[in-house]
Amino acid sequence: MTIKNLDGFFAPGSLALIGPSRHGGKVLEHLSRTLLASGWKQSLYLVGLPDLDTALAGKHVELENLPTAPDLAICLSAAETTPELIAELARRGTKAVVLLSPGYETWPEELVQACREAARSTRLRMIGPGSLGLAVPALGLNCLLSAKSPVPGDIAFIARSGAVLNATLSWASAHKTGFSAVVSLGERMDADIGDLVDYFAQDYRTRAILLHAEAISSPRKFLSAARAAARSKPVIMIRSGRSHDTSGSGLTHAGRLADPDLVYDAAFRRAGIMRVSDLDEMFEAVETLARVRVPQFDALTILSNGRSLASLATDRLTDLGGKLAELSEDTLNALGAYRRTSQKTGSSSDPIILREELDPADLKAAISSVLRDKTTDGVLVLQAPSAFTDLADIGRAIAEAAKENRRRTGRRKAIVAGLIGDDGSARGHLDEAGVPCYASPAEVVRSIMHLAHDAQSRDFLMAAPASVPQDFIPDADTARKIVDDAMKENRTWLFPQEVSKILEAYQLPVMPTRLCKTPEEAADHAAEFFKKANHCVVKLISQDLPFKSRIDGVRLGLETPESVERAARELIQQTSQLFPDARIAGVSVHPMLEDRHGIELFVGLADTPTFGPVLVFGHGGTSVEDSRDISIELPPLDLNLAHAMINRTRIAKLIDGTSTRPALDREALALALMKVSQIAIDIPEILELDINPLVALEDGLVALDARMTLGEPARHPGRDGKSRLAIAPYPEEWEDTLSLKDGRKVFVRPVRPEDEDLFKSFFETVSAEDLRLRFFAPVRDFSHRFLARLTQLDYSRAMAFSAIDPETGDLLGVVRLHADPDHKSGEYAIMVRSNLKGVGLGWALMKLIIRYARADGIETIQGEVLKENTSMLSMCQALGFHVETSADDPGVAHVSLQVTDLDLADDVG
Repeated sequence: MTIKNLDGFFAPGSLALIGPSRHGGKVLEHLSRTLLASGWKQSLYLVGLPDLDTALAGKHVELENLPTAPDLAICLSAAETTPELIAELARRGTKAVVLLSPGYETWPEELVQACREAARSTRLRMIGPGSLGLAVPALGLNCLLSAKSPVPGDIAFIARSGAVLNATLSWASAHKTGFSAVVSLGERMDADIGDLVDYFAQDYRTRAILLHAEAISSPRKFLSAARAAARSKPVIMIRSGRSHDTSGSGLTHAGRLADPDLVYDAAFRRAGIMRVSDLDEMFEAVETLARVRVPQFDALTILSNGRSLASLATDRLTDLGGKLAELSEDTLNALGAYRRTSQKTGSSSDPIILREELDPADLKAAISSVLRDKTTDGVLVLQAPSAFTDLADIGRAIAEAAKENRRRTGRRKAIVAGLIGDDGSARGHLDEAGVPCYASPAEVVRSIMHLAHDAQSRDFLMAAPASVPQDFIPDADTARKIVDDAMKENRTWLFPQEVSKILEAYQLPVMPTRLCKTPEEAADHAAEFFKKANHCVVKLISQDLPFKSRIDGVRLGLETPESVERAARELIQQTSQLFPDARIAGVSVHPMLEDRHGIELFVGLADTPTFGPVLVFGHGGTSVEDSRDISIELPPLDLNLAHAMINRTRIAKLIDGTSTRPALDREALALALMKVSQIAIDIPEILELDINPLVALEDGLVALDARMTLGEPARHPGRDGKSRLAIAPYPEEWEDTLSLKDGRKVFVRPVRPEDEDLFKSFFETVSAEDLRLRFFAPVRDFSHRFLARLTQLDYSRAMAFSAIDPETGDLLGVVRLHADPDHKSGEYAIMVRSNLKGVGLGWALMKLIIRYARADGIETIQGEVLKENTSMLSMCQALGFHVETSADDPGVAHVSLQVTDLDLADDVG
């Protein structure tokens, strides 16, 4: 993960076009024309291109005679000479190279690797091969081989497909939409989509990030970057290539249900990315979110001059899960003069139907009245032309209301326009005011729902999950031993009793089950079960035939040991005849669950090639693959994510109870999903898992059947180089106990999202002066959003440790370190309770975060300290930090520590 030298692409001070071109005269002609039209004013060198138009005002030179290294090089020369060229550019100090092509192309892997090796010493960055180029319109840089040229704006657009790039730029040209940068990725030799998202997340010119991709090459890096970006600006994704996806192993229901595109859906949702399904929806989302982004969007108001138009919009809004605001009586009274006489009564949440002859000034006043109402988060202005008012005047009125809305104090609200029948004459005013405008009720409702989904996504990203029950302490060692023993025997699956023991180790209730090699053994075990149960179940067990219901491998409702013996014998004989090559381990026997209100559910774990393990939940039973009532999520899971996972299924309505059915134990179910997530984290050799059915009851749940497959997992590159998860899990290995000067012990652990209340109580114990020294300003409002930023960590790029009193559970202090995208330096912050100064807690926490930085590969720790905070500066100096006055503020000291220079065997370690 690095953004090092990416400024060579997007903020170059000099440019070189390097040939001779392998692409022919048309490519050079187009490139010179677009570069000339873009207005590039910086240094331009033309290398090996003697026939290139001198109107470019570039200097023709040979590579060895370049007076200075160009920041950016556009490489047009033969592929086989590229490694040598890159090595020379890297030696000279060039930051970035685009391997330009008029269409997508692939190079042999050995050639690609040779280019990477040539660039490695100076971390020269490369885009391509097969890239259509890039553009930074604000700098007058356009090296794109595209049909249309982008104009300056605030959208960063990254595309894999040349066709998608050209279509998007053509749409943008027609809709007067501009870009902060446009990048055609090509084959992603070096800089990939995750690197670029990280860069544009910090780019002050970029307000929204638009992505097109077919696959994600570095999932953890991408999800980490996207999650960080989505908290501050919209990230919109369109994905193509579902037809090329490869599915799972097929050995479990979970593997067969984890459709790769659904897994991508889950990954994008987890990162706060808004996924769109086609180009039309992408254009709508871009136009809306690039112009409007509001902090919340729960309910809106429709203002229309046509009842039927309003009804169409309301119906579509309901279909998409939106709702209308219930306006206050004061607002309704204020709107009375503008509404049709026939609409003076009705519900406060009805659309507002305006008079057809309403003049533009009154329309503006009506919009402003609605926006002042606290119950609404935005207004959808839907207008058709009439004999009394011109649409251009209506557009001007809406634009003026939008400008006034921006000037008002308080929470910003959204305005989206629908001008039916507009010939384009009304758009100019709306474009200038940044108001999205559409031509039909359906389009305008889809557009405004993008705002709702964006706001909900950010809320979900920052939601504080409920605390996990303190008595959930899995016996991971027992489960690990079972799996290790099976792996030593080269087994790829576990026996039923082994599966049961692992589930029990994670406190998942399991129906007692026995594996029986013979019918007689089945009868003996059944006799024990019949002492408490009325009926038993017998199932055939064969690793070659995992789906029992498909081979008639289950017998239900058996009432005696003798009937169990007969059923077992029949199953073994029948299966041996039908599947002579199948390995039969015997049968399993367990009591039959009889609860008329219980619902059969499915919980599974699948192994996917891109994102590693994913959880699958849905309606269970024999038709689990036919009903496809499932949802998918990436581990690690918290209770918020688990409940959301349940909510995305149709079966959730029955779980929550109906007029004829009692509500079932949803909390136990959410906790079960989290426990399966923990299995994926703790034991990566469990590649896939089925619990089917998992029966939900009124007061708990119980697993009736389960299977697990084993294997050596493919490990994704990650924070520690070992995890197969695409999202970094809670780093339990950093839990520890520290000793203070006075002999007391404190428990330290990484901060968790559910620590929000702990932090709020902690800040209430800290003096106002200490808060000012920590945050450089008075802090009085410990809101959810404020606390969420402190407690919700992406462990791939940040760490914070809580020091906790082992007796009271109170938070005593916290230290944090946030790494830059290059993961080379990190900014630290520390705070301890005001009444605990002088006992060595701050010193111990600083040593801990230094040790963590060293282990995590971070080279430099740095921070900003108010000079009046003399105790912090003294501690920094004692720890070996270099202290100097900040270049931006003489009252602030910049402190830095080269972690790589430390001897961690001494006191710091």
